[in-house]
Order: sequence, then structure tokens, then C-alpha cells
Amino acid sequence: MGTVLYLAHRIPYPPDKGDKIRSWHMLRALAERHRVLLGAFVDDPDDWAHRPRLEALCEAVCLRPLPRLLAAARGAAALARGLPVTVPWYRDGGMRRWVADVARRHRLDVAVAFSSAMMQYADALPESVPVVADYVDVDSEKWAAYGRRRRGPLGWVYRREARTLLRWERRMAARAAAVVLVSEPEADLFAARAPEVAARVHAVCNGVDLERFRPGLDLPDPYPPGTRPIAFTGLMDYWANVDAVSWFAEEVLPRVRAERPEAAFWIVGARPTDAVRRLESIPGVVVTGAVPDTRPYVAHASLCVAPLRVARGVQNKVLEALAMARPVVATPEAAEGIALPPGAGAWVARDAGGFAARVLALLREPPDLRWEAACRRWMEERYAWGRHQRAFLDLVSEVMEAGHGAAPAAVAEAV
Repeated sequence: MGTVLYLAHRIPYPPDKGDKIRSWHMLRALAERHRVLLGAFVDDPDDWAHRPRLEALCEAVCLRPLPRLLAAARGAAALARGLPVTVPWYRDGGMRRWVADVARRHRLDVAVAFSSAMMQYADALPESVPVVADYVDVDSEKWAAYGRRRRGPLGWVYRREARTLLRWERRMAARAAAVVLVSEPEADLFAARAPEVAARVHAVCNGVDLERFRPGLDLPDPYPPGTRPIAFTGLMDYWANVDAVSWFAEEVLPRVRAERPEAAFWIVGARPTDAVRRLESIPGVVVTGAVPDTRPYVAHASLCVAPLRVARGVQNKVLEALAMARPVVATPEAAEGIALPPGAGAWVARDAGGFAARVLALLREPPDLRWEAACRRWMEERYAWGRHQRAFLDLVSEVMEAGHGAAPAAVAEAV
């Protein structure tokens, strides 16, 4: 048993969104084997109620508030200093003092930084403490994709963030003993972007809660009779999700309804923006807003869609739908990094016409019970959280045993 410092840019509980799902499962696995000290930010006031859950798991917990206006002001200041906006967004004197105090009072065997932004606290640690950087995604590539899709001042800001954040990701990777990405494609991409640390880049995939997301659950049907519901789930103030549902509602759904007028597109998720709400003016579009449980909408949907045109890493919404043995039509961006079950690869499409054709094919001929059973077995064999947690724990143990601290100065200076 060792002592692990775990730093996360967002409180890892409840596991109700992509990054928190991963951080919670990895944190819980670490706590089963080691003493864990947790430092994290809270950006949703409702999440303060979950502090006792984390205190029961960890030896020490430091939660720091992240007021959105203050964080935004810190980020804006970065524009004048040549830094990525993402990094000062999470800069906090209280967190830095806590990390330094933890390092004085405990013999840390390893630190885990969840996201590249949390690597800024590595300099509050002795160089003898090895750091595992769980980048999850190559965030700089996400900003580059945003920049390609936006023009004007906002596009310039996105492209600038991509450039400055990649420099930061590389510099912080030079400090890390290991850098972890969520899929082989993400790991290969970062290794290509940062060849000086390629030997320390690893892929550890996400899993899915196979007990919570499984077929055959007794869940109420939220859909009105006589419709063929097509479901999308996700936080609806996230730009990539807004872009995805807008594209599907405006470009794909009319093609589907021209042949199947009973088809309806249900956008299920909290905090829908005004742009998302306006999509309800399109025939067949329903926006639910926050719901107590997304699983009924997945379980009773004719099919689910993941029409993301900007996406990084592994999409949990796709894993969850497949774990419930529901067919998913996805863009290549949303499917990347996922080992799709037999047959599901045929449902991947890039353009609106191809996407509509695959949706219509599934509405005409839904997968049979044999496919559903095979899909479930596939997910159980490949996406049980346990196997991915073990891979992460093994990597952390290797780093602890090696006692690998800071990267050689020559490498750090070359970035």
C-alpha cells in the first residue's frame, strides 16, 4: 500500500458526466489499494453535498470552489501572458498551499494529475515524487477542431488555445513519469505531437457501469405511443453537443421524417442553451432539459445517435447505449477509440445523407434479439470497468516502484 495524491479539475463525484465518470472509477480503484489524498475543484454548488462520500473514501480531501466568473477572469488574463486559457482557469493559491502542505506532512509515493491543467501543481511537489498525468484526451486538438469550425475573433481564440495548450501539454508531459490517454488513437496522436515523451505515453480506456446500464431493466417508457424515438443524451450547454444536435435536427432529421414521419428526435440532457431550445421549432424535435435518469430514454428508444462532428477520446454516451444493447448511429469522430460490436461499424456515417440512410435502415429493420445478446456479451468482455481500472493501477504501481521523478532537464528545456 502506498500514498497517492490525486488532483482533479472537477470533483469526481457524482459520476454523471464524462470526465467525472472516469475520475471517479479510477479514484475508487486507487483507494481500494492505497491511501489517497484528494484535491479537486467544485464548479457546481450542488456538488458540495457529495463531500462526505469522498471523505469516506479518501484519507484527506481538499475541495476548492471554482467561481465561474473568477475562473473566466483568470483565463482572460492568460491572453496577455501567452498562456493557454485552460491553465490559469484552475490556478488557485489555496490548492497550491494544500498540495505543498500534503507533500511536507506525507511521504507521497506518487501523484496523479487528472487533466493537463492540474499538472501546474506538480511544481509544489518534490521532484522525487513521480507524477502520472491522466490527460484523457488531447485537449489541444479539440480546440484546434473548434478553431477550424469558427471564424472571426472566437475562431482566433480557439486556434490560439490549441497552439498554447499543446506547448503546455508537452512541457507538463516532460515532468510526468507517465502520460495516460483514453484510447489508442488518442495516445498515438499525442505521441506524434510530443515525440520527445512518446515512450511514456499509454492508453487506458474507459469502461461502463454494466450493472447500471444493461438491457431488461424495468424502466418507465417516457415516449408517447405511436412515435419512433431517436435519442441523444448529454449536457446541452457543451458546444460539441449543441453542434451535434443542431446538425442532426436541421440536416438529418428532415430526411428521415420524409420517409418515416413518426420519427422523433429527443434531446435529453441538462442545461439546454437557447440554440438547443430553438430546435423545438423543427417538426419532430423534443428537448427535455434535465431528467432524473437518462436510462429510460435510452432503453425505450428505437435507436440512439451520436452525431458529434467535434469529439475527442471515448464517448461515454455510446458505451452506455451499447451496454443497454441499443443500436447507435455515430459519426467517425464519435466512434473513434471504441471497439464496436459486430455489425455496429456499419452504422457509422459522416455526411447527412449517409447518416439519415443508416437511421432509416434501423427504423425499417431493428436489430434482433440475437444481436442484442451478442452486443451485450461484447460490452461485458471489453468494457467492464474492472479491466481498465486494473490497467491503470498496474501503471501507477510501475511508476511507484521505479520511483521516477522529474524528466531530465534537457528534455524539459527542448519543449
